[in-house]
Amino acid sequence: MDETLKIMKALSDGTRLKIVKFLLSGEKCVCEIFPHVKRTQSTTSTQLGKLEKADILKSRREGKKIFYSINDLRVCAVFKALGDKNCKILKKCGCMERYK
Repeated sequence: MDETLKIMKALSDGTRLKIVKFLLSGEKCVCEIFPHVKRTQSTTSTQLGKLEKADILKSRREGKKIFYSINDLRVCAVFKALGDKNCKILKKCGCMERYK
């Protein structure tokens, strides 16, 4: 129950929700994310940090750029259950098996 609550709390913010929804189509650089969510890079980075702390996202550094992607595929399943057609991650991999 605690894990579910942690995920739902993290997704309860509009900016964080937009970020996760944007990342459903695959890994993105911060430079791609902040214009999409219409927030400053600083605000977006703060929200990305909160999502990473909640284990919803993971990051990797490539030179000066930081790339984010979905870490917990149960989040994708939530969006898929809500009818989101952008869940390409779930279509590409069978990682949901680890959550059964």
